[in-house]
Amino acid sequence: QVRLQESGGGSVQAGGSLRLSCQLSEYTYNDNCLAWFRQSPGQEREAIAVIAASSGAADYAGSVRGRFAISQEKAENTVFLQMNRLKPEDTAIYYCAARKRSIGGYCSTEAPDSAYTSWGQGTQVTVSS
Repeated sequence: QVRLQESGGGSVQAGGSLRLSCQLSEYTYNDNCLAWFRQSPGQEREAIAVIAASSGAADYAGSVRGRFAISQEKAENTVFLQMNRLKPEDTAIYYCAARKRSIGGYCSTEAPDSAYTSWGQGTQVTVSS
């Protein structure tokens, strides 16, 4: 089972940017979906961005589309989340996660967190107004 470790969280003022990194213990190019989730206090964990490891196709939640970008660097076994124009409501713990894409399926933010088999420990992002 792949192990994941996030980094890059911190505190920033509204309108600022952060880039999160997720280091994978191994990188499989076939049939994996790599995602970023976040969870705010009192809220359910939500998927905000996902990328298909094989094709690089990405999907975003409406709350972050146009502001956040997910990318991957296979040579470094790393997935990134570039977060721009941050808002106070983006404050949350951010997690990266991985799952095997089903045959004929695709990587989407609609997949529930229960579908993901590997998780990082999370990194805190705090956005002040």
